[in-house]
Amino acid sequence: MAISKVRAKLNGTWTNLTKNASTGKWRASLTAPAATSYNQTGRYYPITVEVTNDAGTVKTYETTDAKFGAILKLVVKEKTKPVITLVSPSAGAHVANNKQPVTFKVTDETGGSGVKLSDVSLKVDSATIAYNGTGMTYTAITNGYQFVYTPQSALSDGSHTITINAKDNDGNAATAVSSTVVVDTTPPTLSITAPSNNLKTNNPALTVQGTTNDATSSPVTVTVKLNSGSAKAVTVGSNGAFSKALTLVEGTNTITVIARDGVGKTSTVTRTVVLDTSIPTVTSIVLSKNPASVSESITITVEVE
Repeated sequence: MAISKVRAKLNGTWTNLTKNASTGKWRASLTAPAATSYNQTGRYYPITVEVTNDAGTVKTYETTDAKFGAILKLVVKEKTKPVITLVSPSAGAHVANNKQPVTFKVTDETGGSGVKLSDVSLKVDSATIAYNGTGMTYTAITNGYQFVYTPQSALSDGSHTITINAKDNDGNAATAVSSTVVVDTTPPTLSITAPSNNLKTNNPALTVQGTTNDATSSPVTVTVKLNSGSAKAVTVGSNGAFSKALTLVEGTNTITVIARDGVGKTSTVTRTVVLDTSIPTVTSIVLSKNPASVSESITITVEVE
């Protein structure tokens, strides 16, 4: 009995196959569905083959067929890479927290195969943390997940490298994201070379001088405040030196110098300076003998207000 028709159904569409006269085989080109099969039942698209002979007898082959069932399960993979987004800290950020949390997102396209959790990893310097590693948490978001990793041991002051890798369920690898973060838990150094503390002077003109530095979060900003006045910004040189001219008020003056580094850590030095411009007044001078004999001892008494 001759075969009159062979057709195949994929994704709800039937396609007729054409018999090759020389080989006797039936053939047609099918177009794979535009979406990944990962989200389909069984993670494949079923193909149905229907063969009809001249007598009108139809034989159908489906995915349950013992001989051809596995062949009729079409696996379709999408080619779009998932996207990694570093939320915080930002690239090159300086932070004062030596257990600074790292927050990032991994998302796949709508209708894609989705983010494969087991292929998400975060590397901090040489230590790799898996999606379910100690200190890592994750929550589902649209088309993916958001991850937060909190270091379990304090990071040393200085620069640290963060690297994030991920794949989707179809094996597409995201473009890795690499960034640096600078940890700074140490306040800047601050040294005041002038004036000395508890200085007493009769000159209202005074210059505050000093040096500052921070090894990991330069540049350092410096402010100088006199008594209850507002803090004034001071220019800091490339060598960390700074100076600020002040005009003292009569009596006790309090000078407050604050150095602040890039993460907000501060060092403060306070100096007390007393300005006394009063002129001493003599109310009496008494000599015990005047005139006095040659080589005779005399006493002078001075009374001062």
